[in-house]
Amino acid sequence: MTTIGEHLRTPLGTPAPGSSARADDAHPAPHHAAQRLNWLRAGVLGANDGIVSIAATVVGVAGAAASTATIGLAGGAALLAGALSMAAGEYVSVSSQRDAERVAAAAGRPIGGADSEEAFTNPWHAALASLLAFTAGGLVPLLVVLAPWAVAWRVPVTFAAVLVALVLTGWASARFTGASHRRAVTRNVLGGSVAMAVTYGIGTLVGTAV
Repeated sequence: MTTIGEHLRTPLGTPAPGSSARADDAHPAPHHAAQRLNWLRAGVLGANDGIVSIAATVVGVAGAAASTATIGLAGGAALLAGALSMAAGEYVSVSSQRDAERVAAAAGRPIGGADSEEAFTNPWHAALASLLAFTAGGLVPLLVVLAPWAVAWRVPVTFAAVLVALVLTGWASARFTGASHRRAVTRNVLGGSVAMAVTYGIGTLVGTAV
């Protein structure tokens, strides 16, 4: 049994005598938290970009009264190109961060507690998370628009599915970062809606002109 005096003599942040809890369990190392945040950032950003960019592509092509095969070809090409581009961008970005961490550690000023090769942020992890998340997000509008809808329903149903997906990614982003759910969701929905509306309008104009 721990006495009051023993508690008073226990330094702040140190488990009390007789306690099995570890301080680092309650407070993860800064570099571990940074790595988890890096995965989260790459994943959420990748999924959101995949949803918006592929939705804008397929809706724009559909606006030009293109066939289902043409929409599928354009959407598939955009999905592949976008996923690879996002992965490459994340790899370059996080590699720069890793270089900065190495320089800081060599100078005795580790960033976020990262002072060894294992603790540095991993660009491959970020690239993989972005690649998979972009692909998963981009498949939502692509699969929906290619479903056997009537031509008149193709764009409205895709638009609705994308809005639902954007609400979910906005909520997930706010959930893990502690930001305002309303602001994150509103930002996602408005941005995606504008992108789809603009590309659909351009596609319609192109289709009419042709």
